Amino acid sequence: MSPFLYGKHHLTAGLSLSISRQHKTGELDRAQREKVAASAQIVRNFAKGRDAVYGINTGFGPLCSTKISPDDTAQLQHNLLMSHSVGVGSPIPQQTAKLMLILKVHALAQGFSGISLPTLDRILWHIDQNVIPVVPRQGSVGASGDLAPLSHLFLPLIGLGQVHYKGQVVPTPEMLQKEGLAPLQLQPKEGLALINGTQFITAFGVEVTDRLQACLSQADLIGGMMIEGLLGSVAPFHPELHKMRPYKGNQHVAARIRALLQGSEILNSHSHCDRVQDPYSLRCIPQVHGASRNAWLHLRETLEIELNSVTDNPIIVNEELSISGGNFHGQPMALPLDYACLAASEVGNVSDRRCYLSLTGIDGAVPKLLMQETGTNSGFMILQYTAAALASENKSLCFPASADSISTSLGQEDHVSMGSISGRKALQVVGNLERILGIELVCAAQAFDFRRPLKSSPLMENLHARVREEIAFADKDRVFATDLDKGAELVRERALIEVVKQSSQDISTEFEGLFENF
Repeated sequence: MSPFLYGKHHLTAGLSLSISRQHKTGELDRAQREKVAASAQIVRNFAKGRDAVYGINTGFGPLCSTKISPDDTAQLQHNLLMSHSVGVGSPIPQQTAKLMLILKVHALAQGFSGISLPTLDRILWHIDQNVIPVVPRQGSVGASGDLAPLSHLFLPLIGLGQVHYKGQVVPTPEMLQKEGLAPLQLQPKEGLALINGTQFITAFGVEVTDRLQACLSQADLIGGMMIEGLLGSVAPFHPELHKMRPYKGNQHVAARIRALLQGSEILNSHSHCDRVQDPYSLRCIPQVHGASRNAWLHLRETLEIELNSVTDNPIIVNEELSISGGNFHGQPMALPLDYACLAASEVGNVSDRRCYLSLTGIDGAVPKLLMQETGTNSGFMILQYTAAALASENKSLCFPASADSISTSLGQEDHVSMGSISGRKALQVVGNLERILGIELVCAAQAFDFRRPLKSSPLMENLHARVREEIAFADKDRVFATDLDKGAELVRERALIEVVKQSSQDISTEFEGLFENF
């Protein structure tokens, strides 16, 4: 497999995750090395010149008019990393910090930041050797990008901070000694290039994009299983209906449900029943899931622009032009992340409603509380309490962080994005969503079993069989927490998606291609 070339190839969420998981390597080719070296030389020339160039021979933020002598420029960059390392809270996951390194290298390698090759090579060493800095999760307002977390991310370059090293968290000096490495002395502008940028926000954006897509795909599958279990109608998924309101997400979800249930004996068994229409949580799956999928599409499109952008400051265009602008501002990512947070919450909200619906024994389709003998047995009643609690918690997390702004830097940064909070909240909501979908999966599989001896489509039967490999049918009460953990694990591990990929022969040619890149 050919390596990804930093600064040259087009980076996506999937590629960045593949590099972080060591499924793909990343390299810096000769052409990009030459661009990086040329940019670093321009910065050195600026540092020696008389004209004030922000961050190169001046102070930062409100100190932008304070001129720095050429002899002090290296100390300026060293002090910048130390003084801005003010993050607090528990560390972010190691994978998220590694993503930050990957995204930063890709931005710096484009050759507009004035970074030196030795510094860039040391960051590449951290990625390749999986020696990942410890980064606190709180402290960024998403203004000059993610100053505090990026400062912690790059403290190890100057011999400070902590790193994940061979399964332990150790002080950087200890790691450097064992590896026979020395701290770097940063060159003009390097500290600024390292800590200006949106890589904290964007790393969370990568994970939200990836995990939310998996949730959306599995929500359709689980919703289809619930339709079968509760004897729901397939009529609301008819293509003619969705041609009249042609949102991409809605049409996509409706087509998937039709594909999942095509040829089902269960559907055919009640095609002439007395029920006129289903409750919204079944009937409006294309509209609800589809709206959230539309939000995900917006996030993915925005993220890919951000992943391939230069977001530090100032930007070194050429020998004559250095621009001090605002490419580091997190607003372009903050808004879509808040939108995605709401979208994820709504998928969990409607999933909880289907859990509740399955307990009511709608039109006698299933026994009340999804169990034949209740009284002594409480059945599945309390499982839905947990889904409701998680759905409510998600709602409380949906206030958009980007709606707030608090002036910082003595008024120099008088509007900030709070995008780092948007990213962290969105990922927290997605984590809760995975558990809610796991609960619905447990309920849907139970409801599905009450349709026997009739069978659903081959694809749906394979999905149900996969659930039953982990979670047995319940005819009496047991410790359901174990089932919920297994359900959530199936969702997190994307087990249902794997079933679909392996069951392509069971999908009609009418729906060919619908489940690719599922």
